[in-house]
Amino acid sequence: MTKRKNSRSFLAAVSPVACILASCGAAGSGDKASAAATEAAPFKVEQVAAFDESWAMDIDAATGAMIVTEKKGAIRLRLADGTLGEVSGAPTVAYGGQGGLGDVIFAPGQSGKTPAKTLDGRVVYLSWAEAGEGETRGAAVGKATLSCPQPASCALQGLQVIWRQTPKVSGEGHYSHRLTFSPDGQYLFVSSGERQKFTPAQDLGTNLGKIVRLLPDGTPAPGNPFAGRPAPTSQIWSYGHRNVLGLVFDDKGRLWDLEHGPAGGDEINLVKPGQNYGWPLVSDGDHYDGKPIPRHKTRPDLAAPAISWNPVIAPGDFIFYTGDRFPQWKGKFVIASFSEPGLVTVRIDGEKAIEEARYPLGNRIREIQQGLDGSIWLLEDGPAPDSGHLLHLTPQT
Repeated sequence: MTKRKNSRSFLAAVSPVACILASCGAAGSGDKASAAATEAAPFKVEQVAAFDESWAMDIDAATGAMIVTEKKGAIRLRLADGTLGEVSGAPTVAYGGQGGLGDVIFAPGQSGKTPAKTLDGRVVYLSWAEAGEGETRGAAVGKATLSCPQPASCALQGLQVIWRQTPKVSGEGHYSHRLTFSPDGQYLFVSSGERQKFTPAQDLGTNLGKIVRLLPDGTPAPGNPFAGRPAPTSQIWSYGHRNVLGLVFDDKGRLWDLEHGPAGGDEINLVKPGQNYGWPLVSDGDHYDGKPIPRHKTRPDLAAPAISWNPVIAPGDFIFYTGDRFPQWKGKFVIASFSEPGLVTVRIDGEKAIEEARYPLGNRIREIQQGLDGSIWLLEDGPAPDSGHLLHLTPQT
């Protein structure tokens, strides 16, 4: 997706007048969302920090501290009391285009870890774009332990690459490299984009255009759909993906992805093992040059999206909301959006999904996280000082 600059100011974005939603009814694949009634947004917005080209964040369940990645390669901290800090020892990244430092998550099962007041000893997982031979690049995932002599000053210790996109190719797009653990903490899922090369998404001999399922040490998980084949095929959980920028589990333990389409065709998929999600054979969008792509409905043998958008919303990431502070969102997806900067909410209906509302904001939203108290945290996309803000959303009343 190309960047779309939005000139609205932050003050306009957080005013009650600007924070409105357009309720939409896009229920079927490829249907265009049509505006319906509007009402005031249920949240107020506070700008609490600023980062430079922030890409991802995660919140430690014990301390409430937040770890934030910046695309150029820096790792930042924000403690629960608002103190800002940093993490040294980040890997060298291939910065450019969509490439750079990517996702970050805390390893599961650390909420009771001591000492509870610091991040010292916490295990984290990172993704980033790394350079290969010549002009090739690919995503990598690493695992490290935080060493924190001071609460706001940490370092990555023992950083080890545990997974790589195979093969590395030319170009600077569609790394995807989103990370999530299964609810039981046993499996690490990684989204691997097709690197704007189209056909690798259908090639089971590569891990491009795939979602992979790994053990926490990065080895292929037993029981994967193609577990009897050599790596990287043994890593594959699902295939036929384009550029997956969101991976979440719902309260039933089902995995969903959020995927960028081409000119149209952004989609949410219910991800099932061994399924082929069709890219580039089918899409509910077309190529950027206008060349048509067969629609999902022409290939019932391929997995169809739960919902698709045309025109696109250009998603950044999403969450399955489980908190109580926004009861109208509980059990629904809340999506960070680029194309119409703000949030999009989507209701699950069995194995399908229905858009419910849009909440405009002043800048493109790259990342969204649910806070420990059920509030919402957002990272704006883009460079400081005009963008890159950390926003905190709390109820209006």
